[in-house]
Amino acid sequence: MNNMVNKLTQKIVSSLIISGCLGFNHSLIAASLEEIKERGTLIVAVKDNVRPLGFRSQNEELQGLEIDIARRLAAEILGDPQAVILQPVSNQERLQKVLDGEVDMAIARVTINASRTRLVNFSPYYYLDGTGIITNNVKIRALAHLSRSKIAILNHSSTIAVIRAELPQAELIGVASYQEALTLLESKQVDAFAGDNSILVGWVQEDPNYRQLPIRLSGEGLGVVMPKGLEYASLWSHVNQAIGRWKQSGWLAQRIAYWGLP
Repeated sequence: MNNMVNKLTQKIVSSLIISGCLGFNHSLIAASLEEIKERGTLIVAVKDNVRPLGFRSQNEELQGLEIDIARRLAAEILGDPQAVILQPVSNQERLQKVLDGEVDMAIARVTINASRTRLVNFSPYYYLDGTGIITNNVKIRALAHLSRSKIAILNHSSTIAVIRAELPQAELIGVASYQEALTLLESKQVDAFAGDNSILVGWVQEDPNYRQLPIRLSGEGLGVVMPKGLEYASLWSHVNQAIGRWKQSGWLAQRIAYWGLP
């Protein structure tokens, strides 16, 4: 009981500190649609190191597809695309920030899946991610060219099953990180690396020596994460309808193309 009281007290104090620093009269914790409108600010967890979804420009300003979506939601809800606090988070923090009520929503490269939907609400997907392949070998231009090649792949990732199904005779080399995969590619110890297209496209944008094969070997939707509960139903509905309109109008497709996503 004491631990629960202490945790609640810390949360309230943190919220008051943030409110005081930013000059708001209302708490900056997750809120209903009506409370967000009253507060006048939308609080969104985002990535700041995943080009081109959410990353920092040379001027340290946040930009990317997910940043565009956050600002567009602020414009639709509050009439001002700048009425949003963008809170960078790690992968481990993305859902927890929503569950703890520290943000109103997360737009932070979160894949929609059954286990997560038991904890939080998701919008319809705004981008269909999936397994792709990147290489710096000029001879590899199609999936068939990798049939007996060495392919780096993250240990314990769902990508393993996808690549084994598509390229059963390829040799898969497990790596612990993207950096390790990059090292193997640079030293020519592997011919390619298989991972999520949304990550791989950033590699190509940063280094023209790499080429992303024009394929999507699986489909994994990225969605806006929101809290569960009746008090958030209007927010969930508002966001869902907004994404539907963006798809129909072509705005979402235009922004996806603008950021170079396949």
